[in-house]
Amino acid sequence: MDDEIAIRAGLEAAEAQGMALFDAVEREGIVRPGRSEMEVDHDIFDLARARFGVAQHWHKRIVRAGPNTVCIFSDDPADRVIGPEDTVYLDFGPVFGEWRADIGRSYAMGGDPQKRRLVADLPRLFDVVQAHYRATPGIAGAALHAFAQRAAEEAGWLFGGTIAGHVIGGRFPSAPLPGDRARNYIAPGNDEAMALPDTLGRLRNWILEIHLVDRTRSFGGFYERLL
Repeated sequence: MDDEIAIRAGLEAAEAQGMALFDAVEREGIVRPGRSEMEVDHDIFDLARARFGVAQHWHKRIVRAGPNTVCIFSDDPADRVIGPEDTVYLDFGPVFGEWRADIGRSYAMGGDPQKRRLVADLPRLFDVVQAHYRATPGIAGAALHAFAQRAAEEAGWLFGGTIAGHVIGGRFPSAPLPGDRARNYIAPGNDEAMALPDTLGRLRNWILEIHLVDRTRSFGGFYERLL
């Protein structure tokens, strides 16, 4: 139990530093029209290393703008220059000391009201889905994914992700867990209660991902953090 508490505390501390990194990105004006996704990625990497001591990221870094914001994690679209009316999302996995964070945040570059509404809805719907999870202790991954889809549709959006989150390991690096990988995703096909422990009997910590896309699939946004 003490180790589980320490792991959760470490993950929360890493997330807080990750959010501080994003705040620094905003203060520096790194995400702005006229810059390519790759330029933004490189500048955030340099900022994370210089100010936060981040030398490693545990998953690939993602900066996506305009139509690329409809893409999911596994996609690899061509580098795009941020347009004046684009939405932009960041998905980073910085490692702070021995702890990993998994964070995502989105921005609307211009004044388009629909794009601004989508960006505002991302953290709001995160809170809605998180509240449902906490109110339903025995919920399975597939059921929470379905709830996230419905919440997005009720807000006027499509849910863009094939998953709505995943288990995040404790200290970095950590060995992969044996057994069925599907049980570690908030996704269709995972009918196991998310509250069940991992194969080693430890509490699982979850990341919740909210990926919203407009109904024409021309723009989207992304938000993620600890569930």
